[in-house]
Amino acid sequence: MKIINLRCRFLPADLLKAISFIWSQWRRQKLPLAIFISLCVNLVIAPIVYAAADGALQRRSAWAIGVLGFVTLALIIYLFFVIFQPERF
Repeated sequence: MKIINLRCRFLPADLLKAISFIWSQWRRQKLPLAIFISLCVNLVIAPIVYAAADGALQRRSAWAIGVLGFVTLALIIYLFFVIFQPERF
């Protein structure tokens, strides 16, 4: 019986398709990609917040603080551009 490693055989083709799809949709749909990237970055931020709280926070609260930080940062950047370049809006 021949053993075939399916992961090594099909993963690169699927990965290349996914990367090319994301690359082609980048110009048209920026919001979903920005949300996805912020959630991926939150995978790094949430454990740091959880560790800094010394167990006083729940994991769900650490995730919420991370998302709240990203929303606050996005609003700051948006308002910065609205104030200094109002003719674009």
